Amino acid sequence: MELVYFLSSLAKLLMMAFSNSSCRLSQPSFFLVGIPGLEESQHWLALPLGVLYFLALVGNVIILFTVWTDSSLHQPMYLFLTMLAAIDLVLASSTAPKALAVLLVHAHEIGYIVCLIQMFFIHAFSSMESGVLVAMALDRYVAICHPLHHSTILHPGVIGHIGMAVLVRGLLLLIPFPILLQNLSFCQATVIHHTYCEHMAVVKLACSQTTVNQAYGLAVALLVVGLDVLAISISYTLILQAVLKVPGGEARLKAFSTCGSHVCVILVFYIPGIFSFLTHRFGHHVPHHIHVLLATLYLLVPPAVNPLVYGVKTRQIRQRVLKVFYIK
Repeated sequence: MELVYFLSSLAKLLMMAFSNSSCRLSQPSFFLVGIPGLEESQHWLALPLGVLYFLALVGNVIILFTVWTDSSLHQPMYLFLTMLAAIDLVLASSTAPKALAVLLVHAHEIGYIVCLIQMFFIHAFSSMESGVLVAMALDRYVAICHPLHHSTILHPGVIGHIGMAVLVRGLLLLIPFPILLQNLSFCQATVIHHTYCEHMAVVKLACSQTTVNQAYGLAVALLVVGLDVLAISISYTLILQAVLKVPGGEARLKAFSTCGSHVCVILVFYIPGIFSFLTHRFGHHVPHHIHVLLATLYLLVPPAVNPLVYGVKTRQIRQRVLKVFYIK
């Protein structure tokens, strides 16, 4: 409930901030094409996207409920997992409903302010997810390399500060996105060849100078993704070195299994995102429908896959879920 209240309050603040600018009243609505080049068949693509959204909703709600109601799971790994689940719910819900409306019932129009708010939530919470993945990599490093000090290093106070730092970083870095867009003028080109309001897709429609917008977008991407990927790579390099020194084959296999699932989640999140980022700037020969489809899946596949990966691979969560649903 606190998360819902926070998100609704944040949306209201953004609406007020954008509405207070008198020049915004003259800004047109945008037209979301959906998946360019596949207009005739894109309603069929709505089915797998709808399934992914359903899995994301159900899976992440189960993760949140399971950890929240079981005090034995109030440990660093599971607390970080609840952060990831909450962020995934926002990411999926910021994207899927409008994308499905565009694909299924041709509800292409989206208001200017609503577009900016959607863009902010998508990019801000993508940044937050990246930060939580770094925190989870740190947790695995401490658990494997310093197991005796795990509870003292990552005590609840530290976890709370990490969560707050991830939240504040996402908000502070991404609030300038919609604010800078308010300084742009949009002429007649208000058609967004995408399923959602993606930052660069909107910037490219402007008929005024966009150097500042593009430079800031590049700086944020390098700062967030670059530093986070570096931190994750260092963590897992140290983990790999520690695991290879473990004498017992069974213990080594268990460590590889646990970290392997985390690495898969990380790759599923970062690879499509990096592909979309590079395609906007350098991939002029990449078919546009491939770019848009991957950019859409980038926001729906991780939220759908994360609960399955952690639910199946984590014995405590699996047992708790089975107990809640009386499955023996």
